[in-house]
Amino acid sequence: MHNYCINETILLKRLVPYVFYSDIKIGIDLFVNTLGFSEVFSQGEGDDTLIVIERDGVAINLRENKEFAAKDRPELRIESDDIDSLFDEVISKNRTVLHPNLDSVTLQPWGCKEFALLDETKLCVVIYQWP
Repeated sequence: MHNYCINETILLKRLVPYVFYSDIKIGIDLFVNTLGFSEVFSQGEGDDTLIVIERDGVAINLRENKEFAAKDRPELRIESDDIDSLFDEVISKNRTVLHPNLDSVTLQPWGCKEFALLDETKLCVVIYQWP
């Protein structure tokens, strides 16, 4: 058995996932054009493109890589403090990305409100708010 000591002076700030696309334009459409993220860094081109996007302290690395995109389509969860306004913002920009199984703000049995987005690559983004 290991003895782990938690150093209370260290603060983890945030998790920044990589999301891989065979065509990075699909990720830009979902996150930048629909969810309002801004591009803060970009490098490379083609199958070597990296774009870092951010909104309200949430950051995501979008990477164009056909091999990795074919292997994994993650589900991301993003917490909001005003899910109804964010839902209105999303549907005013692109209602077609709403997930067919969660296409409206829904109160879940576990107490949070959620809606979900699904891009054409089957990447799922669940937006949620705790009461």
